[in-house]
Formats: sequence, structure tokens, C-alpha cells
Amino acid sequence: MEQKITVSDSELEILEVLWTAETALNANEIRSALNNYKSWERTTVLTLIQRLVKKGAVAQEKRAQSNRGIYYYTPCIAREEYVRAETKNFVEKFFKGRSKNLAAALVDSEALTKKDIEELRDYFNQNL
Repeated sequence: MEQKITVSDSELEILEVLWTAETALNANEIRSALNNYKSWERTTVLTLIQRLVKKGAVAQEKRAQSNRGIYYYTPCIAREEYVRAETKNFVEKFFKGRSKNLAAALVDSEALTKKDIEELRDYFNQNL
């Protein structure tokens, strides 16, 4: 990610819909996907989309459809890229850039079970 893009939790929900879709969606399609767990008004969805466009997180493309133009939206960043950047930011902000401090906090808070720790150990052994 060249520039740091920060999005709100609500904007992230729009991005999650677009990442899951893996194709361009219009505002109505985004709203329909969100309606499974959100009851946002159309104007709310449009506002969130426009914020994402302004931030450079989402691109819009006008397509001719039924004698009028409809905007379709695609994410400008991959989900993995965004998660990686946010994780790095989180570690910098709360753990002085030290992943070890994050791991210690997870163990101390009992957020990791023994099984989690074993799986992490196996992951590190296989990937390092």
C-alpha cells in the first residue's frame, strides 16, 4: 500500500462486501449484501461509498444501463494488503513495534489456548 488508507468500521463493512464479491457492484447490490445484517438506509450506504472513493480505497466506474449511467465500485486495495497494513499499525501503536510484546499480551490475557499456541508454534516452524 503506497499511502496509508484509514477507514472507519462502517466503511470497512462496505469493503468487506466488495472483497467478498470479487466483482464490481453497484450501490444497490452493496446495500442488498449488507441487508443480511445491517438495516442501513440507501443514503448511508452511498455516503460511506463516497467516503471510500474520496480516500482512494474504492474506485467507481460509470456504466451505461437502461438509458442511464450506474456507478459500479471495486476495491483499490486487496484485503490481505489492508489487513497487513492495519496489523503493522496496531503493533506499532500498542506494542512499540514489537510483535513479541503482542504475543505476550495475548498469552497474559488468556486469549490464546494451549491449542492456539501449539498451532502457532507449528506455523512458525513450517514457515521460518
